[in-house]
Amino acid sequence: MTLRAIVLATVLGAGAVQAQAVNDYPTSARAEYVFACMATNGQSRDMLDRCSCAIDQIAGVLPYDDYVQAETVLRMQQTTGERAGMFKSMAQMTAIVADLKRAEAEAEILCF
Repeated sequence: MTLRAIVLATVLGAGAVQAQAVNDYPTSARAEYVFACMATNGQSRDMLDRCSCAIDQIAGVLPYDDYVQAETVLRMQQTTGERAGMFKSMAQMTAIVADLKRAEAEAEILCF
């Protein structure tokens, strides 16, 4: 194998790994986000593009497991009772949500 072939294989391999890391969100999670975003912002082609852009930006910043954790914490914070208090007051839960909020803010700047 020539040096050029080795370099090319390395570059292409790194690109595939990076693309896989950005695309670790399942299609259903991306679609759910886009549907919710469009329900909030309007049912137009422009909003479809903007909302799709937003979830792509979030996926580029936040690994899918962290996204799921943050969404879970947000849902639990909306419930009532003793269990909701735990999700509202723990510093670790606040940090998980803060990471998602930062990713969403970046996506809003870039896509809206």
